[in-house]
Amino acid sequence: MYIIVGLGNPEKKYDGTRHNIGFSAITALADANRISVDTRKHKALIGKGVIAGQKVILAQPLTYMNLSGESIRELADYYKIDITNELIVIYDDINLAPGKLRIRAKGSAGGHNGIKNIIAQLGGQEFARIRIGVGEKPSGWDLVDYVLGRFPKEEEPAVREALDKAVQACEVILSDGIDAAMNRFNGAT
Repeated sequence: MYIIVGLGNPEKKYDGTRHNIGFSAITALADANRISVDTRKHKALIGKGVIAGQKVILAQPLTYMNLSGESIRELADYYKIDITNELIVIYDDINLAPGKLRIRAKGSAGGHNGIKNIIAQLGGQEFARIRIGVGEKPSGWDLVDYVLGRFPKEEEPAVREALDKAVQACEVILSDGIDAAMNRFNGAT
C-alpha cells in the first residue's frame, strides 16, 4: 500500500494558492482515478482506492502546512507502510518555474517548513517527493504573501499542465518505480 500526501492548508481561503498546489494535485489524482477524498481520519482528509494496480491512500493533512508531519506520522503508523518505499509527498517549490516538476527519492527540506516538520516527525529524509514549481518570489515581496497568493492568469495553463504531469508521475512511481518517474519528468517543460 502507498500513501500519497499533498501538502496545503485546510481552510477554504487557501484554495487555489501556490502553497496549496499539493492539495490541488491530490484532487487531480483523485478525480483521474475516481477516488473520493472525504473521510476525516488521522488529522487528514483521506480516500482509499487503486491506482496503477496499487492500493493507495490519498491524503490532505488538516494540520496546516507547518505541522503536516503529524498527520503523515499517524497515517504511516496506522497503515504500517515503509516510508522509504511507500510514501509520496507532493508540495510547492518556489525554486522551480510554474509547470516544472522535480521528483526525488530523498533529500533535505530545502527551507520548506512543511517538509521540515515531516522529516522531524518521521526521523529521516528518505521518502519520495514530487515538487511542483510555483515560481520564484518577486523582489520586494514577503514570502508568506507570495506563497499564499494565487497564480496570475498567464500562469494557469502551466499550473494545469503541472498538475496533469504530477498525476502521471504518481502513476509511473506506482507502476515502474521512482527512478523511472525521475527519468521521465525531471526537467520536462
